Amino acid sequence: MQPVFFYREFFKMKTISVVALDPRAAAFYGEQIERLFRDYSKVRAYSVRDGSAAGKLPAADLFVISTDAYGSAEEVARHVPIDSEIMGIEVSYTWDTLEKLWEIPEGTQALFVNMTEAMGREAIAQLASLGVNHIHFIPFYPGAVLEKPVELAVTPDEERFVPDGVKTVLNIGHRSCTSGMMIEIAMRLGLEGLPETKEFQEYFQSMATSNYSFDLMYARSRRLESQFHILMEILDEGLVGVNEKGEIFACNSKACQIAGVEKDLAVGRRAEEVFPYIPFYQAMRSGEEVPARVTKLLGVNVTIAVMPVLRQNQCIGAFAVMQRFNEMESRQNELRNQLLKKGHMAKYTIDDVLGESDCIRRTRKILLKMAATESPVLIVGETGTGKELLAHSVHSASRRAGGPFIAVNVAAMPENLLESELFGYEEGAFTGAKKGGRPGLFEFAHKGTLFLDEVEGMSPAMQVKLLRVLQEGEVMRVGGGSIVHVDVRIVAATNESLEQMVEEGSFRRDLYYRLNALTVAVPPLRERGEDILLLLEHFRRQLGREFRLSQAVRDYLLSYSWPGNIRELRNAAEYFNYTGSQVIEMGDLPPTMAGAGGQRRRADSPSSGAVGGEHAEADTGWREKAREFVFRELCLAEERGEAAGREKILEAARREHMPLSQKEVRDILRELSLAGLAKVGRGRGGSRVTPAGWERWREGSR
Repeated sequence: MQPVFFYREFFKMKTISVVALDPRAAAFYGEQIERLFRDYSKVRAYSVRDGSAAGKLPAADLFVISTDAYGSAEEVARHVPIDSEIMGIEVSYTWDTLEKLWEIPEGTQALFVNMTEAMGREAIAQLASLGVNHIHFIPFYPGAVLEKPVELAVTPDEERFVPDGVKTVLNIGHRSCTSGMMIEIAMRLGLEGLPETKEFQEYFQSMATSNYSFDLMYARSRRLESQFHILMEILDEGLVGVNEKGEIFACNSKACQIAGVEKDLAVGRRAEEVFPYIPFYQAMRSGEEVPARVTKLLGVNVTIAVMPVLRQNQCIGAFAVMQRFNEMESRQNELRNQLLKKGHMAKYTIDDVLGESDCIRRTRKILLKMAATESPVLIVGETGTGKELLAHSVHSASRRAGGPFIAVNVAAMPENLLESELFGYEEGAFTGAKKGGRPGLFEFAHKGTLFLDEVEGMSPAMQVKLLRVLQEGEVMRVGGGSIVHVDVRIVAATNESLEQMVEEGSFRRDLYYRLNALTVAVPPLRERGEDILLLLEHFRRQLGREFRLSQAVRDYLLSYSWPGNIRELRNAAEYFNYTGSQVIEMGDLPPTMAGAGGQRRRADSPSSGAVGGEHAEADTGWREKAREFVFRELCLAEERGEAAGREKILEAARREHMPLSQKEVRDILRELSLAGLAKVGRGRGGSRVTPAGWERWREGSR
């Protein structure tokens, strides 16, 4: 499915607020953004000069603000709602604009007319970095004095400021938003696939690019003091800077908060008067860093470290870094929020659970009641029935809907990797561990939901660790020694009989009853009647194609057993799409549905009743064929010296178009075990053929 269809189907409209100094610039940037994001967002434009950006602005999913709109971070905070997503406006020229300028003869003198001197000089510098350096530009702005007549003026849509007497005016229009800025907007709104669309690609091709690191040069030269101030304010630690005289020239809000001092009363004073407990003098005298020490301030333990600032072996000042000792939890929350912005959120709601059959209506009703609680939820159903979609729905309907939703397939990961993924690890815990360690998914899911798919694949050791999290609400990282408290709701899913696994001893009884607090059984597709056709029509619309079913195919699909459930139905819709037929006939059915497997009755369904005659005979033949297939895979694995787990057998079945389900493989393995031909392993050990089975295989191969 193409990304654009996915977003239009599931993406909720976002709001983007554009803030600029001048109203015309704000409208221009807003129109550019709206042209690319009109199907996914509403764009609002505000200007400082016309007063529309005054006061507290309405909430938005993203604020895109020009650097000249507000003068400082404090001013931004006065106008933009707290905790808003904010990014800057980045502009550049189009290739068409550069072509016009390159036509001007070399050595020509021209006024570059803009609203302010800073804006004019910055625009001239950017043109030079893009190769327009053959024109001698003279910055001109309101209040500037024209010392001698100039016949040509170039302006970015500011003709009102062009002085009288200039013969020729070339209006190059406002600079356009850069490609990088548009990509950043898409990433922040969760539209990662949008830049691949034709409209985005055409926009990218229209924008000029520079071979020089202009952004770096510009960042070094533009508003250094303001950027330094912003950098200090976004730090998690308190930061205090002193000059060579020991006078405070910088002090961020965090430092004032930790030390309980007023910034206005601190800056300009000597450090020993305001912060007598910070060893600035020691660091500046020795020229060496003073390592972090613990000091009690206002009844709280605070770590303080001091780093001298050296230039040509001379100490010209120092910086102190302060941090409360108990702020580890706040750091973890920040990481979790970052993870949320990367897409670890529930994508579906209960409205996305499509179907009108009684069984699916009942399932939706049960899920809504379960979502209102805080208890663990266990979703039981065959493979392909949509258990993960239901898990998303439980989270979206719960009180945790604003928190993270993280899904992990337990059976798909090796045990050692699963442990580090779920619980995190400390630096040096194992070979390849990242410097500084890494929080686990339990920590990232704090205040949200963790979905454990195929929970039956969890090893006994991991079951014990999960049980502790459910009982105590705390985790310990691999290689760590400290406890981290987490508030996470568990939603688990399985396509196995956990009760039977408990009896066999491969699943802990105490964990089973913890997970089994609230259980919902997902009905298989074969029991949902007309929902089959409703879902098929939904998939057809997603694919954006036109086809309809003949009556024979409709009847066949309603009677088919659907071993792969909704996943198999989705594959069938794609297959029908690529046949190119306007009317799908029996000959257009996928090969996996049309053979002996397609003739099967609705197996494993007590409500399906007995089916006699040729259908029962076909089912018996298919069952024997499936048993032989599973037995063969066990023997081939034995030849390789390996065990064969259910996933490996199912993967081989898919390669050979054998429509087997997890439950059917499990039942066949049990039959082979009772016949003495196979030994079924527990957990991740897989199954192996017995000596008697191997002898039978060798005899059949002769």
